[in-house]
Amino acid sequence: MPTQAPDRLRTVVRTDLRNVAIVAHVDHGKTTLVDAMLRQSGAFGERTEPLDRVLDSGDLEREKGITILAKHTAISHGGMTINVVDTPGHADFGGEVERGLSMVDGVLLLVDASEGPLPQTRFVLRKALSAHLPVVLVVNKTDRADARCEEVVDESLELLLELADELQLGEDVTANLLDLPVVYASARAGKASRQRPQDGTVPDADGLEALFEVLTAAVPPPADNPDEPLRAHVTNLDATSYLGRIGLCRVRAGRLYRGQTVAWCRADGSIQSVKITELLRTQALTREPTDSAEAGDLVAVAGIPELMIGDTLAALDDPRPLPRIEVDEPAISVTIGINTSPLAGRSANGEHPGTKLTARLVRGRLDAELVGNVSLRVLPTERPDAWEVQGRGELALAVLVETMRREGFELTVGKPEVVTRTVDGKLHEPYERLSVDVPTEHLGAITQLLAARKGELIQMTHGEHRVRVDYTVPSRGLIGFRTEFLTVTRGSGIANHVFDGYRPWVGELRTRRTGSLVSDRSGPVTTYACLQLADRGTLFVAPGTQVYAGMVVGEHTRGDDLEINITREKKLTNVRSSTGDELERLTPPTLLNLEQALEFCAPDECVEITPGAVRVRKTELDAHLRARARARARNPR
Repeated sequence: MPTQAPDRLRTVVRTDLRNVAIVAHVDHGKTTLVDAMLRQSGAFGERTEPLDRVLDSGDLEREKGITILAKHTAISHGGMTINVVDTPGHADFGGEVERGLSMVDGVLLLVDASEGPLPQTRFVLRKALSAHLPVVLVVNKTDRADARCEEVVDESLELLLELADELQLGEDVTANLLDLPVVYASARAGKASRQRPQDGTVPDADGLEALFEVLTAAVPPPADNPDEPLRAHVTNLDATSYLGRIGLCRVRAGRLYRGQTVAWCRADGSIQSVKITELLRTQALTREPTDSAEAGDLVAVAGIPELMIGDTLAALDDPRPLPRIEVDEPAISVTIGINTSPLAGRSANGEHPGTKLTARLVRGRLDAELVGNVSLRVLPTERPDAWEVQGRGELALAVLVETMRREGFELTVGKPEVVTRTVDGKLHEPYERLSVDVPTEHLGAITQLLAARKGELIQMTHGEHRVRVDYTVPSRGLIGFRTEFLTVTRGSGIANHVFDGYRPWVGELRTRRTGSLVSDRSGPVTTYACLQLADRGTLFVAPGTQVYAGMVVGEHTRGDDLEINITREKKLTNVRSSTGDELERLTPPTLLNLEQALEFCAPDECVEITPGAVRVRKTELDAHLRARARARARNPR
């Protein structure tokens, strides 16, 4: 009988399998590249007309054009199975990136051939290097007219070396990064090559074969041992009406079978015996039942109703849990509560009212979100019908609120605020690294805008017609920044930012220089009142809209709030003049969406959100109580 090979010789056991994640900045082509890989592997079939961005299956993902949830697919190529995890590029969904990286053995770093590395490229790359994963650089969109492939490769290598130095990865790792494999691709055209194409052209190749070859050579096979006791890590959750909750696992050691009884290691340290009722393996875009899985596989298990992300499924006779998945702490918070406005639950202005209005339903939905969202925190407040929800950024929280709104909830959402810390007895706040790309003529306006928000210039790079500036800015300074930025640059600017640690509190920031127009009574908006108030500011409501006392109906031209009667009607008399009833044109109102409303909010305001409407209102609707609160703030005793 042959002797058992030592563990060090058993580390490479799955030459037929690769697990890889695709990471990149927003809109650099991750999901499009996965589409091309699936198409060329024959996953769609001859008669199937595939959708673009097939992995972005959520409504919000398709509407916003971004990936929100990390997803994985299995691609068959040359007798090998390649499990590809598509991760979000936006730092607000960093928890999804961290979970995705915990499932794989290497990463494909996509960088736009024109834009090069951007702040969120730094974010996702830092996560990959922290996990000690090998990197393959893919320069995508080489067919852009403004492509600059050689410079982008140099910038990417500089970023890699800078991050390796920050993370103190050692000289050996730094030397390996200099030999980083580079692939040039056009994901939209479905072509990739090791040879650098001429800028602005598609790579000279038949397909993505060069990418598959580099991926196979550079990303190591799973080093997990199937002969050790079972340990499988739960990295994601899903659910179906037939199977209930499904846990997506990376099998780290041993073998897993359908019908097997395993030890379930929970977050509280308890261990429970459970049975795997169903075992599923991903094939292209579907999950198929399978009898077994072994170390290195990504599979889904069913039969454990309360399974959570980070739990471990282990052998009954050796229940050793794996380390929990660590994610960055939240930096932004909002208060979410029930809708307390006079229009709560009513069908005003022809809009559909919500069907979920109670605090019990809102709390239950937030608890359900905690099950699958590892980067979210829900804390109690002084009110029993409101909760503080903490997340990575404004976008992540806005996506949660928008999802709940579409599910029929009516909510009151407060102004986003930063999550502070006390370090060595001093108050610290989160900072962001901001990259702004604008036409040269707008540079002065952007400099003034960021100076008022306590931004510090790091670097400035001049192009032929545009300039790119990098700043560090307090996260508070970027709340409400996007709308003003687009106004100043007339829609021609591009801004991206990523979390950059905590630093001492910089004092008060006044990021909004205008006040609000506040309705002083309830009723329908009249055209006559809108015409009379046109010079007072920008209105958010159209004639005929039902408003209530304390509702914000516009933006004041001055820095203070103004109470107005927007329901005033024209008094009719028997006197007529030849010019009295001439036609007057009314400026169309500015209708705010959810993100704009959250950005616009002042500290004493909140947003009323229903399935059919988004309204800004004062937190305290009574004008006398608001005046009393302002007086107390000016003259505290």
